[in-house]
Amino acid sequence: MSSDLEKLRRTAKLLKKAFAQGDADALSRLRAVVPAPKEPLHADFLHVIAVEEGHESWPKLKLALETAGMDRAGRAKRLRTALYHGQAWVIEKLLAADPELAHADLAIELALCDLDAVEARIAANPSLATAEIHGRTPLIHLCFSKYHKCADVPPDRILAIADLLRQNCADPNESYAEEAGSDHRLSALYGALGHADNMPLAEWLLRHGANPDDNESLYHAVELDHTEGLNLLCRHGVDPARTNALARALDFDRIEPVRILLEHGANPNEGLHHNHPRGQPPVTFTTLHQAARRGRSGAFAELLLSFGADAAAVWRGRSAYALACLYGNRDFALVLEAKGFGEELDPGVAVLASCAGGKQPQGSIRGMELGSEDRKLVVRIAGTPDALPQMKSLIEAGLDPDEADEMKLTALHVAGWNGRVDQVAYLIAQGADLTHRNRHGGDAIGTVIHGAEFAPRADGADHVACARLLLEAGTRFPVEDMLATGSEEMADFLSDWREEHGAGLLSS
Repeated sequence: MSSDLEKLRRTAKLLKKAFAQGDADALSRLRAVVPAPKEPLHADFLHVIAVEEGHESWPKLKLALETAGMDRAGRAKRLRTALYHGQAWVIEKLLAADPELAHADLAIELALCDLDAVEARIAANPSLATAEIHGRTPLIHLCFSKYHKCADVPPDRILAIADLLRQNCADPNESYAEEAGSDHRLSALYGALGHADNMPLAEWLLRHGANPDDNESLYHAVELDHTEGLNLLCRHGVDPARTNALARALDFDRIEPVRILLEHGANPNEGLHHNHPRGQPPVTFTTLHQAARRGRSGAFAELLLSFGADAAAVWRGRSAYALACLYGNRDFALVLEAKGFGEELDPGVAVLASCAGGKQPQGSIRGMELGSEDRKLVVRIAGTPDALPQMKSLIEAGLDPDEADEMKLTALHVAGWNGRVDQVAYLIAQGADLTHRNRHGGDAIGTVIHGAEFAPRADGADHVACARLLLEAGTRFPVEDMLATGSEEMADFLSDWREEHGAGLLSS
């Protein structure tokens, strides 16, 4: 299979090169699939090849080739993954090619919400209701399935399966370790509420004794595009303390989740707590500071203050008002001023605050004493779509473009991970350190390659263009990064670069 896929990838590359050279046949083949005047991307040429091979898209062609080389156990594993992630078209293709795959094991039947099949298995052997399958109990497979998002599954059918499992000793507080050997466990409640967005099942779990204080569900409830899960947890007595849910809610420009949390006892002065399993260092600013730096409006300031937020609280030497000024959040600062919490800014802060919006800095901070957070302002705003003008002004005022955050990420790393070409180009021109390694061990090019696969999709992001800029500036990448990336576009670009520039630019 891999050799067939590589041949087709090379065919797409040849088509792309022919098109770039003005070949009429290449243009005709492209426009038969991709309408003008769209500027073609690498993915468009892959799409042309897929259509010419009789498939609707490159991912569907890739799936067909991958599964053709799999045995039944491999296809079953791929189906379980698709059910976990809610990949509707993958589920459809796999089951269309092999309908019996739906009954390969109990885990798949649970994830497909097949009540009849689950009933038959458990009637024959009740101990299956609590026995682990592929490292997870049956209730976990049910709760983490996103199949209900792909198909019109009646909630009553899902709840009937949950009832059947519970009648056979399944525990609503079951959990599993996301990584083998880890002490950090993900609960069935988190699966239903935070992962699968299955509110009827989440309510069933809570009604039957699931602990709402599982250190995951409330935090992730605020990430949903509705407040049903948040309200559900509050009705069942969730304790917002030490969950960081309020601070997480302030990452989004939605005020209602913030209001709900405050009304149910969240403390706006609590600060953040460090209980993350992956070892990130603690950050202890209050929620008023969080709202100020996240660009939240004055309405958020009004709400937090009305619930007792301490506007005089200081984080790393700075009040929320000073932080709002530093980040150019004038609307937030105006509310604090109106409430009597404005203040005269320190000279260094005043210079940095004058850079908001990309304005000419009113002086220089060189030689001034700054707080640690002041010095990190460039890396803090990097990666956001419109940050470049302010970044330029801050660096002109004297901030170091290579100042790193708690994870040893520089502005170049953050901009590259988010695919911000303009910021990467500017930082390279400023002489940013291309070899600096962050706490994960990645340098600038490695961070861009990682971001191509894992960064949220955003308008204007172009990771390949960022990688090209770094390579043209003389950075190197290990062959392992090219082979390991899950971004086909990035993998193809790096492969092309290697072919065109030789192995001398590679390090391993």
